[in-house]
Amino acid sequence: MSTAVIQPTNKVEVAAPAQPVVKLRRRVVDLVLIGIGLLAAVVFTIAGALLTWGNNFAGDYVHDELASQHISFPTAASLQEEGRGDLLKWADHKVDTGKEAEAYASYIDGHLVGVADGATYADLGTPERAAKADVQAAVQAGKPQATVDELQAKADAITNQRNTMFKGETLRGLLLSAYAWSTIGTIAGIAAVVAFGAAGVMFLLVILGVVHVARTPRTTPKTT
Repeated sequence: MSTAVIQPTNKVEVAAPAQPVVKLRRRVVDLVLIGIGLLAAVVFTIAGALLTWGNNFAGDYVHDELASQHISFPTAASLQEEGRGDLLKWADHKVDTGKEAEAYASYIDGHLVGVADGATYADLGTPERAAKADVQAAVQAGKPQATVDELQAKADAITNQRNTMFKGETLRGLLLSAYAWSTIGTIAGIAAVVAFGAAGVMFLLVILGVVHVARTPRTTPKTT
């Protein structure tokens, strides 16, 4: 009886090729960060300049438009008589700023409330048409002249109220628009300060980065 002899086999394992190691030098990193910081500083500076221009444009536009209207607040005594003590600080002031435009819009609104018991220009449209229709119907029906005159006086009163509301609401809307533009200009001015501040910080960081690069050796000494 023969026995089989199993010969041992030697398996040679082939090592996988080593992956290349990318070494990023500290100096390169610093230069990249300096470039990013410089770009950010330039962007913040441009943004600050544009926001400053927007602030100046809004301020000049609002001032010139309001000044051309020659609107002024009543005297302190008149404001007291009307119960507008909240506007005393603007007494005798010429309306040429956004804040004054907002205050005068409030003054107009106080008058408009009493014109038609709180009704607006749009609200008075239906009563005006109805009053005119009543006059026309009275004339066609041959009503006495006194009746026609009474109905006509009522229609005229509503029309006058509506005209007053239209003028007042229009002026009030224009003043509030001026105030809105003034507010946008103010916000732009604040944003400009923030942008210039951020630009200053970035420029400082760039300078510090340049100093650090200048002090960093170009090659790293080998260690044994």
